[in-house]
Amino acid sequence: MFRLFRLPLLLLLVISVLFTACQKGHDMDDMAMDSAYMNIMMDMMTQMDAQVKTQDPDHDYAAQMVLHHEAAIKMAEEQLRTGTNQEMKTTAQAVITKQRAEIAQFNAFLNGHQPMPPFVPQFNQLQKTNMDKMMAASDARSMTAKPDVDFAQLMVDHHQAAIDNSEALLQYGRNATTRALAQAIIADQRQEIAALQNWLTRNR
Repeated sequence: MFRLFRLPLLLLLVISVLFTACQKGHDMDDMAMDSAYMNIMMDMMTQMDAQVKTQDPDHDYAAQMVLHHEAAIKMAEEQLRTGTNQEMKTTAQAVITKQRAEIAQFNAFLNGHQPMPPFVPQFNQLQKTNMDKMMAASDARSMTAKPDVDFAQLMVDHHQAAIDNSEALLQYGRNATTRALAQAIIADQRQEIAALQNWLTRNR
């Protein structure tokens, strides 16, 4: 008689295990969707897409980098609010300090600069390609719901996009001020990426 109950009980056990596994998968998807850092990056992309493009590489680079830096600052502020690792908190504070200073430089440039020909639509296309690449890299990452780890992961992608766009500016830009800023950003953010990757290796 008890054997008659074994198959239904076994079936219920299998269903329960499958349901739990599916639920965990949904939880991981929800984790990625609910990531405060990803939301900041998606908001940044929306603002960049809406931004007027003048096709003057120097002007458009400066305008985009203001939005890009503002997003990095918001991510760093979120890390300071929710993170626990002191090394990542120090990194976040450094991002805020340096990128606020660079935003001021970019805004000063924009206030005194008028877009001028020859216009270079190829620069805007390259900017868009670089930003789409950043989002694809970020989307491919597994969000952990650990603020320090997720901040480090996504800041690597965010910094790489800044480097890519700065290299595009050096290819197409004509202004000495933006070129100097681009070179400084490339050097600084390459160092930060190396430090972030090193931290991730030690803390995952």
